[in-house]
Amino acid sequence: MRQLSEADRDAIRIAQDPQFPRWLEQITATGGCSHPVHLSGSTTTLDAETGEILHHYDTRTEPGERLSVRCRNRRATICAPCSRLHAGDTFHLVRAGLIGGKNVPATVCNRPRLFVTLTAPSFGPVHRAEERCRPRRDGGTCEHGRPLGCAAVHAPGSPIVGQPLCVDCYDYTAHVLWHAHAGKLWDRFVIGVRRQLASSVGLVQSRFPDHARLSFARVAEYQRRAAVHVHAVVRLDGPAGPNDEPPVWGAADRLIDAVYASARRVLVRTPYSSAVGELALRWGDQIDIRPLRADGTGPNDDAVAAYVAKYVTKGASETGAGLDHKVTTWEDIDTAPVSKHVRTLMRTSWRLGGLPECEPLHLRTWAHTLGYRGHILTKSRAYSTTYAALRAERAQHVGLVEIPDAVTERDWRYVGSGHTPGAAFIAAGVAEDIATNREIAREEREVRR
Repeated sequence: MRQLSEADRDAIRIAQDPQFPRWLEQITATGGCSHPVHLSGSTTTLDAETGEILHHYDTRTEPGERLSVRCRNRRATICAPCSRLHAGDTFHLVRAGLIGGKNVPATVCNRPRLFVTLTAPSFGPVHRAEERCRPRRDGGTCEHGRPLGCAAVHAPGSPIVGQPLCVDCYDYTAHVLWHAHAGKLWDRFVIGVRRQLASSVGLVQSRFPDHARLSFARVAEYQRRAAVHVHAVVRLDGPAGPNDEPPVWGAADRLIDAVYASARRVLVRTPYSSAVGELALRWGDQIDIRPLRADGTGPNDDAVAAYVAKYVTKGASETGAGLDHKVTTWEDIDTAPVSKHVRTLMRTSWRLGGLPECEPLHLRTWAHTLGYRGHILTKSRAYSTTYAALRAERAQHVGLVEIPDAVTERDWRYVGSGHTPGAAFIAAGVAEDIATNREIAREEREVRR
């Protein structure tokens, strides 16, 4: 036993426990969650009229007198099993808004629908992964004496891809402040699309909700240069939402024109600062708009939903654009395992966060995400279902439903989280088995098709 590792000795100890079968049931129920939350307490269900106890559960009979539940972290770098579950929920959430389901009518697939990508502007030239990186016939150097071009061939996974050609020319301040205002840029973009649609058919803007409704789901993704860009599914409905047909003038071409016009026109100005002045922030020049058609001639609906779901589970550290945890001191930034480019962005966030005029942006709080403080995925209210509804549906599927005409009393408290070394080893095996079984089932479904 002494020659075994700590994890092996701990795994043997757990396996020899008389309550091991029940412990394994709990781990399996969490999907092999890497960082489960441990709760202690009880739930009692009573008949609302008679007060009769219909069901009682208490953790005192459980292994360790506690119940383990999922951590529900969306980041694959933190908990792969929970991130897969979150990705699945995101897939169904986005897919329902594209083709129906989850209380969304199937007729939405015939509505004007677009897959839109909006990018950040250029803050300075960076190295690219292409045949030749920024070749220049005339050579030349910037004002800091560094070459204006590169002309090397970089592999897509090369660490140099996305790094500035000249760190002194790169506008780190604008990069961070653009991140901090990205949410406002998106809000004004959506307002602008509605305005463009209304004006194109001679409507007063305030009357647009009486004729149509713009629904969307969007996900933020970090590019290799550590700048966020946005992928969004945009759909035009009638005034009542997905259950209502859009007006006769609501064609895909008109929606495309409105998206282009709004993306080009949106402007957000930062509050004046004596240190950085006033910046005019816009979307980047690269705007990609792809119509989604029910006849299958455009991008596949399932592929779009899977694409969005994939990026929801990516953490900042996985994309190389920051950290998955907050930094609390300047020294935390110095020791962070990030590239020099990202470290400079984090330092810029911290420095700007100390300015009184930037205090409302909470840049020091969001230094680990380079100033970006929005949600990774957001959607309009009428686009489709919600994460809460999907989780409730899953709970109902496994039989975790409330009894009609009953009162449930709950008394729970947090008692810890995480695994011991042996438990982590066993949980990883459970998660791998579940993932393998899921993949086998998916392949069998493909064969039957």
